[in-house]
Order: sequence, then C-alpha cells, then structure tokens
Amino acid sequence: MQTQDYQALDRQHHLHPFTDFKSLGEEGSRIITHADGVYIYDSQGNRILDGMAGLWCVNLGYGRQELVDAATEQMQQLPYYNNFFKTTHPPAVKLAAKLSELAPEHINHVFFTGSGSEANDTVLRMVRRYWAIKGKPEKQWVISRENGYHGSTVAGMSLGGMAPMHDQGGPCVPGISHICQPYWFGEGRDMSQEAFGKQCAQALEEQILALGEDKVAAFIAEPVQGAGGAIIPPDSYWPAVKEVLAKYDILLIADEVICGFGRLGEWFGSTHYGLKPDLMPIAKGLSSGYLPIGAVLVGDRVADTLIEDGGEFFHGFTYSGHPVCAAVALKNLELLESERVVEKVRDELGPYLAKRWQELAEHPLVGEARSLGLIGALELVADKSTGERFDKSLSAGNLCRDLCFEHGLVMRSVGDTMVMSPPLIITRDEIDELVSKARLALDKTAEKLAITHPMESA
Repeated sequence: MQTQDYQALDRQHHLHPFTDFKSLGEEGSRIITHADGVYIYDSQGNRILDGMAGLWCVNLGYGRQELVDAATEQMQQLPYYNNFFKTTHPPAVKLAAKLSELAPEHINHVFFTGSGSEANDTVLRMVRRYWAIKGKPEKQWVISRENGYHGSTVAGMSLGGMAPMHDQGGPCVPGISHICQPYWFGEGRDMSQEAFGKQCAQALEEQILALGEDKVAAFIAEPVQGAGGAIIPPDSYWPAVKEVLAKYDILLIADEVICGFGRLGEWFGSTHYGLKPDLMPIAKGLSSGYLPIGAVLVGDRVADTLIEDGGEFFHGFTYSGHPVCAAVALKNLELLESERVVEKVRDELGPYLAKRWQELAEHPLVGEARSLGLIGALELVADKSTGERFDKSLSAGNLCRDLCFEHGLVMRSVGDTMVMSPPLIITRDEIDELVSKARLALDKTAEKLAITHPMESA
C-alpha cells in the first residue's frame, strides 16, 4: 500500500486520541512504518529522531531483540491467563518481586493494571478504601494540581487538572480539588524561584485547612509534570511540600508514569526528590512501551491495611499482570540494570543534554530552556525581555512542532512550550543532532512568525 492509501483508510475508519478528527482527515496522517534505536521512519522514507521516546515511554529505544524474544517465548508458553480466582503465573510474580526490589524500601507490594490511566483509577479506589478501613470514610478529598496529567479515563481526567479535558468530560468525579502548579516561568516570575516554590507548597496547606484535615485523603502530583509542559519545580518546592504533608494525616501519591525508570536519572522521580510516597502509579517506561502495562506500587502503610483488615478488594482488570506484558517488562528492567542505563542518564547523558540544551536559551524565540535528566522544555516567547507570549491565534507551538517534524525531529508542543523526552539510550552525538535540529526548527519558526508578528531579532 502507498502512503495515500493508508491515509485514506485512516481517514475513513480511525479516530485518533487527542485529535481534531476533521482537521487530521483534511491534512492526512504521517504513517510510521518502522524504527530503530532513537529513530523512527515514515512511509515516505524519512528518518526522524524521536525526541519524545514515542509518548515518553520508549526508554530502551527501538529494535531491542531481547524484548521481542521475551514476548515470543512467553507467548509460546502461556499467552494469557488472569490473576483472578486465586491464580497467578511466574511472570507476574517475578515482576512484582523485581519492582519491589527497585522501589523505595518502604514499598513491597504491586497491583498490576493495563496503563497509567488505569493505575490512577486504582489509586483513587485504594485511597478511599484505605481510609474506610481505618474508620475514617469521611476522608474522601484528593488534592491535585492545575495542569497536572493523570490519564484520560473519567477518574484520571478528574484527578488531572487540565481544563480542556474537564470541559469535555464532566461531570468530574466528586471529591477532587486542584491547587496551583509549581510553574515558575509561566506563573511565578514576579518572585524568586525559591519563594515561588514555597508559595505553591503553602497553597497545599491552605487547601488542606479549607477542606478540613479530617476530610482530605491524599495529595497526588507528578515529581516533574510531563504532559503539562515538562514543568520542573523550583528546588524549594518538594522540601516544603514534605513539611506540609508531615503535619497532617494525608497520603502522598507520586505519579511516576513519566518520571519512573530512569527519566530523571534515578529509578524513580521520588528518589531524586527524596520523597516517601504511599502510592506510586507507574507505566510507560516499565516495558519501554513495547507492550501495554501499568501498575501501582503500594507502600507498606496502605498495603498492610488492605491485606490485614480489608477483606476482598473489588477491583481489577482482565489484563492485570498479563503474562506476556509482564515478561517483557521484566526483561526491560533487567536490561536497564545490566546496561546501567539509569546511571548513565544521571552521570553522563543528563548533564551533557543540560549543557547543550541551555545553549538554546540564547535563541530569540526562547524565554527559558530547562531540563532534568532526559526531559526538557523550551518556552517560546515573542519578547525575551518580558516573556510576553505570542498571540494564541498564531499557534506558535504547533507551528514549531510541525517544523520539527519537517526537519527530522519529533518534539511535542504544549501550548507554546516545546517539550522533549528522548530514549534513554541516546548518545552524545545524537543529543548534538537533537539540539541542532531543534535550533533549525526554531529558526524556521521565527522566519514564519515574522511574517505576521515582526520581531526585532528577525
């Protein structure tokens, strides 16, 4: 089949996620046919550096035969069985044990799901069940953050703080409240980063008191907000949040779906920030995206209560701990360990990317360049001195995203914030290529924007 044939079939039958269906149908989808290492290839023969690791998930890169072999072997032995009805299978048992070994020492139990969204649905069920068992069923409220992302199911969307999703998905699950995000560039540049971080943590305490400590069940947050724009909190933020949580009887949920498995240079973002979460939703990098699998890592405080006093937990999924997905995830973790991928991100690749990425801060369109480990963002601005944004009608971020693709690079736009999250096996030379192509896309974006919005630098 030719590209146009795939596009025609796609237009006729396929509704894409997070997509304006009509607009895509008019434009036509890009058809990705194969991939290797950090590169994807389309049906027209273009090689494109995948600066988003698929969707924040292909941590080991494409084309790992070891993961293919793990799936093949497991399919031949046991392609499927469930974990209901007092049964299990070796891949689920081994993977649960391995995850407990890698997790912080107070986490020793795992509940498997099929995705990060399902993991966050599970978290909401577990939190409210935990407090009911503890004799405090009135502790129902979960505090989250504006612009946080916790999935697109009804519960995940409700836990997240993205207004467009709420507008289309209401009514949301009750008992969920949102506070400000620690987004210094977008919302706090009138003060120091340190002061802004503490102010955002103070907002958590104020919300706890407003709702009532006896009514608040948990606080959920990503260590670094991913889909919200690669928002790296000020250094003062998480220490101040920890102080607030220590004062009150409230659970901490660290959403590790994006940050987990090496993205920040540690196995988990919680480790980087010194957090001790009660629950950790995980997915994405767990299998490097090769097969769909998610889970909740459950701290002893919650797990012991559910086990000893909870009776039957009426929750689960057909594919919880699917044997083939679990086998691939287990092999993925073994490779991340044996190849010291996480340590390389922390000690070598993350610092090198930070150095090269910061060079883009000098570009006329860039108001801020930030990164941590192998996640980063560029803030597109019309005026570097004031941080003034482009008029929304210009869709500067979408324009830059499309120009990235045209010049052989995948980056994602979140409004006028460009984000990147490449495979963790990227080399220094490939980082150089990523930065060079990002700079080219910025140049081309500046040229096009100058037509309708003349800039001094143009």
